[in-house]
Amino acid sequence: MTSVLAHPRGVRTRPGLLQPRLVSHRGHRAHVALVAGGALLIGGDEISVEITVEAGCTLRLEDIGGTVAYPSRGEPSRFDVRIALGEGARLVWESHPFVVAEGADVRRRTEVVLGAGAALCLRETLVLGRTGEQGGRLRTLLQVHQEDSVPVLVEDLALDGLAPRPGILGDASVLDTVLVAGLRPGPAAGPGTGTGGGAVPGGRAGADALAGVTVLELARPGALARSRGRATHDSAVAPVWAAWSQEVAA
Repeated sequence: MTSVLAHPRGVRTRPGLLQPRLVSHRGHRAHVALVAGGALLIGGDEISVEITVEAGCTLRLEDIGGTVAYPSRGEPSRFDVRIALGEGARLVWESHPFVVAEGADVRRRTEVVLGAGAALCLRETLVLGRTGEQGGRLRTLLQVHQEDSVPVLVEDLALDGLAPRPGILGDASVLDTVLVAGLRPGPAAGPGTGTGGGAVPGGRAGADALAGVTVLELARPGALARSRGRATHDSAVAPVWAAWSQEVAA
């Protein structure tokens, strides 16, 4: 179990397969880096991460290097994250690419509980396969809800590099997502701005529809920006991440 607790008096961490490293701490704001303690993920590995940000605190999390799920050889691996944000707390987490190698079988679960006035900005980049591979299997469940159990976003996503599914990834291998929950972010403008940016009915159009990015407003305060591609460096969500993460951390 890896845990990070940000509270008004500082930061308390506990290392597991991921090692938290305090980068900076000033007042109620902290920056923590997560470093892999070894090769991750190997078949049978079970990673559990618990992030708690107490009332009025702001935590910025950053992964140092990406994560590779290696061939499982019949033993699935797990990566579970639980996030709890107190009243008015803020969490900004940029996770580097999560690569699912051919032959890997991974189950991921992320659960977020938002206190009153709390907000989250999370970037997640999923990659099917290393260079020259089609990629393995990934089942990822995301649940974001308020502390009174009212749901903000629930998504159950199944990906398989050997069995591409129309309407999810198709012939793409990279799914890059920025999620804001707990507040309604402002427009995310950048190169390629225009109505042809892929906004869908019920989502934003115009000023914050970036080329190649779909932006959806959630029913409760929050928004989701997503792009598909063939390489991480081609992702179009970087301007959205820059704007939204700054807004949440402000």
